[in-house]
Amino acid sequence: MIKTPYHEGEQAVQRRAGEGHAGWGSPMFGDVIEPAFAHFLRQQRILILGSTDAEGAVWASALTGDIGFADPVGRHDLVVAAVPAPDDPLEHAFEAERAVGMLAIEPPTMRRIRLNGVAQEREGALHIHVEQALGNCPKYIQQRVLLDDADSSDPGRATAETRTDLSREQQRWISEADTFFIASHSPGHGADASHRGGEPGFVTVGPRRLSWPDYVGNSFYMTLGNIHLNPSCGLLFLDWEHGHTLQLTGQARIDWDPQRSAKLPGALRLVEFDVEHVVEIHHATALRWTLAAPSPFNPPLGQDFPAP
Repeated sequence: MIKTPYHEGEQAVQRRAGEGHAGWGSPMFGDVIEPAFAHFLRQQRILILGSTDAEGAVWASALTGDIGFADPVGRHDLVVAAVPAPDDPLEHAFEAERAVGMLAIEPPTMRRIRLNGVAQEREGALHIHVEQALGNCPKYIQQRVLLDDADSSDPGRATAETRTDLSREQQRWISEADTFFIASHSPGHGADASHRGGEPGFVTVGPRRLSWPDYVGNSFYMTLGNIHLNPSCGLLFLDWEHGHTLQLTGQARIDWDPQRSAKLPGALRLVEFDVEHVVEIHHATALRWTLAAPSPFNPPLGQDFPAP
């Protein structure tokens, strides 16, 4: 699915931002699951996926399982003993081979890696052929501790609600979030899944629009590069304490206005997102987490957060 390592979207964003250099970003990463990555993957309980549905809408989704449910079976291949759950927007996405971005994140240690490639469901497992593998820094990852799993026999679990805008309760959820995940996709460059974090309240939200600051990172601009070429993207908010998920798909754009970003400590620019569809799934996962410490990299919130 990744036809060329050169990514014109990343290069365009880097030029506009005055960062990076020729070849910085996607061209730097190979397709090998190194031994350290393989060991890390086998220890994980949660993976974040980014891909498209049958209509081309981009979604972010979470897969969870026991330690070992993510199993590298070679230098280029990973088998995940889980697939998107019923009512998840990506439930049927991988019945045929499809571009996928994957983020493996370990909240207790604030570590993460990304694997991008193609995936297909076979016999209840997701088979991923890796085309990009890269490590990421720990910036903006809040430290969380995994508690005992909830009782999987709970008869009230996994109920879904769909909407075209955000309810008041969903807006409150987002306004209090310190973390979300973002999926992006662009033709010729495949899919990607990434992480965004900050102090609670770093995302401003209304019924149909969200806005958040883009903080200093590694200057790869893999997400913003995809958005430059294709504004469709997906967001995932987790209710870490109760196992609920909130998935949004819509259109994003980069706001380069320096006067708006100057109102937010640490913001290099803003990203705005217009909501098209919303899926909330109650008890989507049995995993339960508690916050141990915020990321030391989180900038403080400004006094005058720009409204979306």
